[in-house]
Amino acid sequence: MRHTGAMTLDITVRGSAEGRYSAERALVSMAVAVEGSDRAEVFREAVAVQEPLTSQLQELGDRGAILAWSCDQVRVFSHRSSSTDGAELALRHVARIEVRSEFGDFERMSGFLDDWSGRDGVEIDHVAWDVSVKNRRGYEAEVRKAAVEDAVQKAQDLANAVRKGKVVPQQFADPGMLGSASDSPVAPRFQMMSEDTGSGPFLHVTPDEIVIHVDVDARFTAD
Repeated sequence: MRHTGAMTLDITVRGSAEGRYSAERALVSMAVAVEGSDRAEVFREAVAVQEPLTSQLQELGDRGAILAWSCDQVRVFSHRSSSTDGAELALRHVARIEVRSEFGDFERMSGFLDDWSGRDGVEIDHVAWDVSVKNRRGYEAEVRKAAVEDAVQKAQDLANAVRKGKVVPQQFADPGMLGSASDSPVAPRFQMMSEDTGSGPFLHVTPDEIVIHVDVDARFTAD
């Protein structure tokens, strides 16, 4: 805040707002990973695990539980490690097939993860939650409007403190474009819980709310 003359005051503030929304999609990253001493056999075993996995993904997609899925990254590599006494061990081969899926039905996703998490040769890397691509723009517009309103209120509070009149907006910008630092985005989190159903524990995946945070830098004048 600075005076530009006898009557006019320049005010620069940052408005902030945050919206919380229910998760609408989940991106699951997993892999088929098989290791052994025979390179060709390792690859065959990985494909034998991958085939029913992708068949189930296709079936879930046909039912509308999955929005999209892919299985397009395949790696076969070898490594040789050493024992605790320094002796060189035999060459080992690894086949790894990356599988990604986007679920819209969280109940069916829980059943899918519960099934495949206990199978040999399958790794579940992580689950990332988000709102739908279609709705995100609308949610961001809601939060951005609230951030602008916050900036106006902050500027008016400053003007009132020095007995100036109504503030007049001059500039709005994304954080940092008016010379101030930007905050880091807030990442969504998730929780995985197991419930005893009588026939054994069943995995329930419960997402936190998706947090959309918006900052807006603004300049005003007040007489």
